[in-house]
Amino acid sequence: MKYISILFFVLFSFTGCGKHEEPIAEMAVSAIKLPAKNESAPISDVQAEPASPQIPQKIIKEASLRFETNDLEETFKQIQTAIATNKATIENDSEGKDYNNIYRNLTIRVPSENFDAFINSVSKGVSYFERKDISAQNVTERYIDLTTRLNNKRKLEARYLEILQKATKISEILEIEKQISAIREEIEAKEGQLKYLENRVSESTVTIEFYKTIAQKEGVKTSYGSKIWTAIQSGFFSLSEFLISIISLWPFIILFCVFAYFIRKRFKRKKL
Repeated sequence: MKYISILFFVLFSFTGCGKHEEPIAEMAVSAIKLPAKNESAPISDVQAEPASPQIPQKIIKEASLRFETNDLEETFKQIQTAIATNKATIENDSEGKDYNNIYRNLTIRVPSENFDAFINSVSKGVSYFERKDISAQNVTERYIDLTTRLNNKRKLEARYLEILQKATKISEILEIEKQISAIREEIEAKEGQLKYLENRVSESTVTIEFYKTIAQKEGVKTSYGSKIWTAIQSGFFSLSEFLISIISLWPFIILFCVFAYFIRKRFKRKKL
C-alpha cells in the first residue's frame, strides 16, 4: 500500500510538471519572438532612412533670351508654335517702341522636361543672341529639408492631439490647443514653401525679348525728293495754322487799328 501511494505521487508529480511546462514553453517562445520584433524595427528604420538620397534631383531651370529679328509677327508665330508643341503657357506679354526699334517681351512657363526642346525651337533662325543666359539650380537638399521638417511637424501635431484627448483640466486643454495652433501655422508655412518649390521645379521660366530696328530701314525707303515734299507740306501747314491764329485775333486787330487812327489824328492837330 505504501508503494502504491508512492507511485501515485510520482505520477502526479510528472503530470503537474507537464502542465507547468506548457506556459513556460510559451513564455520562452514569446521571449524569443519579442527580440525578433524589436530587432526588425530598427532594421526597417535603417532601410527607410537611405531612401532620401533616392529622391529625384530637383532642378530649377531658367533662361533669358534677347535677339533682333526682321519680322516681329513671324518670330512671334514661331514662338507660339514652340509653346503649343511643348505644352508651355505665356505668363506675361508686353510690347512697345523705343527711339529706333519696336520690341516685344514674353515671359513663358515651360514644363521642365520640355525646357531644352523649347529653347532649341525658339533658337531656330536666330543668327545672333545679344543675351542668352541659361541657369540650373539644384534645390534637392532644400526640398529634402523642407519635407523632413514638415513630416516632423505633422508627427508633433498628432502627438499633441493625442494628449488633448486625454487632458481633463481646462488650463491644460487651452495650453495644448495653443501649441497645436502654433504648430499648424508652421505646417501651413512649410507646405506653402514646399508647394512653391515644387512649382518652380516642375515648370521652368523663360524670358524672351525680340526687337526690330526701324530707323535705318525707314531712311532707305524714303527718297530725298520725298523728304523735300514732306518739308514743303509741313511748311504749308505751319503757314495755314499761323494765318488761322491771326484771323482768330481779329477783334484785337480792329481795336489796335482804331487806337492807332485816333493817335495819328491827334498828332496831326498838334502840328497844325
